[in-house]
Amino acid sequence: MVERKSPVRKISFAMLVILIVLFCIFPFFQMLSMSLKYQWDWGNPSLIPTQLNFEAYKELLNIDQGVKNVPESIINLLEENPDLTKDQRNTILDKYRESGDVFPFMRYFGNSLALAGIAALLSVFIAILGAYALSRLNFPGRSTINRGVLFVYMFGGILLLIPLYKLFVGMGLLSAPGGAFTSLLVIYLVQTLPVSLYMLGNFFRTIPFSIEEAAMIEGASRIVIIFRIIIPLSISAIVTVYIYAFMIAWNEYMFASVFLKGFPDLYTLPMGLKELFVSKNAVWDRIMSASVLTATPVIALFMLIQKNLVSGMSEGGVKE
Repeated sequence: MVERKSPVRKISFAMLVILIVLFCIFPFFQMLSMSLKYQWDWGNPSLIPTQLNFEAYKELLNIDQGVKNVPESIINLLEENPDLTKDQRNTILDKYRESGDVFPFMRYFGNSLALAGIAALLSVFIAILGAYALSRLNFPGRSTINRGVLFVYMFGGILLLIPLYKLFVGMGLLSAPGGAFTSLLVIYLVQTLPVSLYMLGNFFRTIPFSIEEAAMIEGASRIVIIFRIIIPLSISAIVTVYIYAFMIAWNEYMFASVFLKGFPDLYTLPMGLKELFVSKNAVWDRIMSASVLTATPVIALFMLIQKNLVSGMSEGGVKE
């Protein structure tokens, strides 16, 4: 006989879940609240700003950020001299632009998006082929590779930093921006590939082998099976692995701070946030706005594909 839970236990469990959820999301609400407050409102303990402030977001996204505080005498000078060329006018106005003080958020955002997106895509593509081989093919050493695929995570990143840095320096890759970008891409691939192999390998084992047997009888090769059968039936797992790999590369700071140190134009968002925090522009609304915008892509990804994360895509498969 199944014992029914009492209303008190149900209410207590629900309250515990609510408390845990509130504890987890409170920092995000605090971050969003601070990013929307004016400086005179920072001491307000309420999460609801007294007056909404979007100036920090406009600065980071470069919205309405032209020339500011141009003296009236300069404006009159430009109006009274219509013969000035466009370059001469820009030379005069450049002295009043705030481009040197504005945090180049969009450039850092693009760098992080390119690195994380490419690294996650390569990781998933290689992991699909590797996971299929580990889950379906018999070859010497398969069990050893399968058990040791996560062995790389036994070593902290700090232990691998110096050897990898010396390796890439010896190869001459860190002397140019393109080489530094490629080196960091390889490191992110190494960091994300083991867990991608492990997760996809476990998922591929749940797909009935009889589906592949039927395709082989029809003359399909292994490559055709992977792209026509395995991938369509594993969309949910592949999307999950891609997001996980993307998050690892998106939030990584240590390797980026070393490999990109000499190339400010290639800074990623974690590096940019650190530079912002120690600069003269380190005001709380700007820091919190940059943090909110940094977290937004990952949150948006989860919201867009949450259905794929909780439901499989293997409908229509035959039963064993």
